[in-house]
Amino acid sequence: MLATGFVESIRHHVRYWGFLLLKLAGAAAGSTIALWFLNLFWAPHTKLFHLAAGEFSFDLMYTTLAYVWFLFSYGLVYLAIWDQRYRCRTCLRRLRMPINTGSWGYMLQLGRPQLEYICPYGHGKLNIEELQISGKVAPAWTEHGDIWEELFAAQGKDDDKDRASHL
Repeated sequence: MLATGFVESIRHHVRYWGFLLLKLAGAAAGSTIALWFLNLFWAPHTKLFHLAAGEFSFDLMYTTLAYVWFLFSYGLVYLAIWDQRYRCRTCLRRLRMPINTGSWGYMLQLGRPQLEYICPYGHGKLNIEELQISGKVAPAWTEHGDIWEELFAAQGKDDDKDRASHL
């Protein structure tokens, strides 16, 4: 029984990180196509996916476009990682319903101000610190388990009572 929970945990982690790798591969493919498109219109044809070394150091226009390509590539990687941060760790859906929690005025009662996102299917919530004074604070993911299981279990008991009363 313990082994199945461990396997299930590993499967969720592989799915979550595999999705990030898939997005990073898509970003690399988009960057490669952009570089191919850049080199397609340049006079000395270069190898398929390489910068034109001769043009890079002498042609200001090519150097500027290569810089724009680099920024585009970096932006794609950043967007892939940023998008992954706001996804449910279980079902990979986007987290929704941001709620401000806590207060600086009532910090001892309510805690520090945070922004809380929840999974639309109830798998968990992500707490992000509003102000990070002591450096970068990692967001805290809180797993809720399967909240629908309790609801359907209670409904199943009611159905059993209804069946017994009709007999």
